[in-house]
Amino acid sequence: MYEGRYSRAMCRGCAVPSVETMTTDPFDLDHDRAPLAARVDGLFKTYGSGDGVVHALDGVSIGIRRGELTAIMGPSGSGKSTLMHIMAGLDRPTSGRAWLADTEITTLDDLALTELRRRRIGFVFQAFNLVPTLDALDNIRLPFELDGRRPTAEEAERIEAIIESLGLGERLRHRPHQLSGGQQQRVAIARALATQPDLVFADEPTGNLDSRSGREVLALLAAAVRDRGQTIAMVTHDPVAASHADRVVFLADGRIAADKPRQSAEQIAAHMLAADQVAA
Repeated sequence: MYEGRYSRAMCRGCAVPSVETMTTDPFDLDHDRAPLAARVDGLFKTYGSGDGVVHALDGVSIGIRRGELTAIMGPSGSGKSTLMHIMAGLDRPTSGRAWLADTEITTLDDLALTELRRRRIGFVFQAFNLVPTLDALDNIRLPFELDGRRPTAEEAERIEAIIESLGLGERLRHRPHQLSGGQQQRVAIARALATQPDLVFADEPTGNLDSRSGREVLALLAAAVRDRGQTIAMVTHDPVAASHADRVVFLADGRIAADKPRQSAEQIAAHMLAADQVAA
């Protein structure tokens, strides 16, 4: 299942492995593994027409397993952000299908998609996307406000536990401009986890952070998976960030180029270098 292979052949004049074509089941239906939190089947996404057409996704099929941190990697233009947007219901494919658990989201109208994102999907963005006029606590509770309700007693207890685990207890009445970048991202993580979503999408979550804050945020995301059973799909170009993932998926030219279990930053960098050399 889902383990793209490297061949043993070595690139001439370099110490990195060449890439071998995958022959694995894109839905990983091995019953010994966790069920799928989300999946897509035969996704195509094109922009433009004629000579200017761009194939952002070219027949992608993949599943995201529950209780895992999956890194989605690739160079600019590889299709990784487009894949995330379609899986999150933020964009629609040209053709193909997408599911969140057992719900097919490609058949939902805009209102149903909005409700699904609000209730069942969490987001952590590179730019934090906190509301500047709200303090940290109100930003964390924002998904409930948008849903027109207050957290239940059980949800409030969970939010309190998340806040404590993220070390935000003394910062709850601070507004975003009064927080460091790392603290703002912690608030964004707490907001993403507050509704206990089926899936959290993290889009370059360390891109605006210094190295120390970035390491702390990655550790927090990994802890959310390990300790809370959360499912996270992280789009990143950073081998160090991807090395925190349970699984690393590589995209190139709108296709799945490789799908690997946990990798070191050095292994990930070697794969990316090999892929660049093949493309050149």
